[in-house]
Amino acid sequence: MTDNKDANASNSAYPSASHVANSTKAVAPPWYYKLAIKLLKPLYRLVLWRRYKQAKKSDMPVADYKQEIDSRYGRSYPQPPANAIGSSQSLSVASPLNGANIWCHAVSLGETNTIAPMLKVMLQQGAKIWITNTTQTGFARTEQLFADAIANKQMVHTFVPVDDKAIVEKFVAKAKPDLAMFVETELWANILAVLKQSGIPSVLVNARLSQKSFENYAKYESVSKSMMHNISMIIAQDADSAKRFRRLGTEVAKIRRADSLKWSTGAAPATSQSNLELTAKNQALQAEFGSSPEVFDRPIWVAGSTHEGEEKAAIEAHKQLMAQSKLANALLILVPRHPERFDAVAELLKQSDLTYQRRSQEQLIEATTQVYLADTMGELTSCYQLSDVALVGGSLVNIGGHNPIEAASLAKPIIMGPYTQSCHEVVAALNDVGALKVVNAVDGDRNNKASKGADNTHATPNATLADSVAEWLTYPEQAKLAGQKGQQLVTTKSNAMQQQLAMIESLLKANQMTDKEADPRDEEVDLDHFKVRRRGEDEA
Repeated sequence: MTDNKDANASNSAYPSASHVANSTKAVAPPWYYKLAIKLLKPLYRLVLWRRYKQAKKSDMPVADYKQEIDSRYGRSYPQPPANAIGSSQSLSVASPLNGANIWCHAVSLGETNTIAPMLKVMLQQGAKIWITNTTQTGFARTEQLFADAIANKQMVHTFVPVDDKAIVEKFVAKAKPDLAMFVETELWANILAVLKQSGIPSVLVNARLSQKSFENYAKYESVSKSMMHNISMIIAQDADSAKRFRRLGTEVAKIRRADSLKWSTGAAPATSQSNLELTAKNQALQAEFGSSPEVFDRPIWVAGSTHEGEEKAAIEAHKQLMAQSKLANALLILVPRHPERFDAVAELLKQSDLTYQRRSQEQLIEATTQVYLADTMGELTSCYQLSDVALVGGSLVNIGGHNPIEAASLAKPIIMGPYTQSCHEVVAALNDVGALKVVNAVDGDRNNKASKGADNTHATPNATLADSVAEWLTYPEQAKLAGQKGQQLVTTKSNAMQQQLAMIESLLKANQMTDKEADPRDEEVDLDHFKVRRRGEDEA
């Protein structure tokens, strides 16, 4: 089976976007899928209720339960988004996004952070966006990132509708999208079928398909084939994902290849002109987090976006660091991924006998603080900025690894575990330039059953967490050089968003052209309308 090669939006090897937009009729999902959705739909409400109650126990903002049920089950929706005042008039360059209605679905926190820079550019170009999330953490992050756009009605924010045909049709009729975007791997068969039937192009942005996910999709061949038929375009973030989508039955004409959007999610790299601003920002952060600037005059490392098992590993590694004379006063900043686990992590610290403070209780870092628990939302970037070395979580345990680009863009040397299937190409690239080290998993067993097919063979673990942190904290000049190499790599790949945005615009433009009134010259000639007559015969 032939797989597509890497290409960008202008690669002539690909068929035009108009060809992709104008393909055949929708294919309905198989009967057993639709039946399963019908049966599971009422049970899903129980899942949502439990999730809501769990989120209420945390300090994170929680969406109203009735509002969530109304949007998921099609009971009521807000008014569609509107143009921001003066937005379309201020655009000097015509853009197919200007005035277009875009539906974007981002499942959770990670997908929301990944797509946010692109959505902000779309808003600047005059797009009206209806964004949906699946999880409470994703919903809270969207509210935080796009507060202004939501307030001025240019963006509407709800939970994603349940994948029931009638509910999806009601949502699409209300939102009236000109194009639908799904981030990474979130696909639903009824949603794609309704969009196709309605003539609305759909695109899987920053698409990623691990070997494990491919095997799961392949088990339900009829469902997967219907989705691959109904989707308009897939922008794969790596060659392996592109090949797997092809093997699921996606036409080569629909597959594109571009760098991962994760490369565009980092902070803007500092320039020589911005050194004074950067120093001022660091001083402001130190004043916000610490009791005095002097408390930061020591080796500092951060464990960010951690999951269960990783906090304990970080605490144990920190104890080993503090046993070394040069690192006796080291500070660990601990940032758990999910707010519902904040109290459990605090209990771990209490049992560790280390001196710690909690950000949520407005406690500051003191000279005697050994661990600082950053148990708040939206402050990971600040914690990275304060540190000398960054451990990126979700990688010491088999989660798949979280995005290391943010830390790399801030010129921080990075440490990750072996489970990096969610971002394996990014990890491999950073590892190749010496900006990232891969360490052993928490369980010490790199080859257990859970990690098979993890797509992370590019970078293999070669040290313990404690040894790797100690090396970079003990030799800060080497750590600084490693961080600079990572930052330079981010800069060279930061056009990933422009690559994918150009592909999306081409699909939207092609669909806009098909919506225009047809040219009579392009219409099919009805040959039966003309009669063949003999010479001299009168017209009927």
